Amino acid sequence: MTYFTTWTLPSRNYFEALATAEQRALHSFFDQHVIEDDELGYRAVDEGDYNALPPHLAMRVVHTVHGGMLDEF
Repeated sequence: MTYFTTWTLPSRNYFEALATAEQRALHSFFDQHVIEDDELGYRAVDEGDYNALPPHLAMRVVHTVHGGMLDEF
């Protein structure tokens, strides 16, 4: 049996999710994650919405942007 695979560049959806995560991170104490989703492609998720990410989401993280706000004032 022969299997063919094609290598594609990251989709536009990934870069849109990354841009969203970067924008959110500037104004958040929480990390922002880009999650790979089978149906939606990629999406940005705020860690503050979940406290600790559930294992099924943590396995799908492809990029993390650390929160930009500090609470050390």
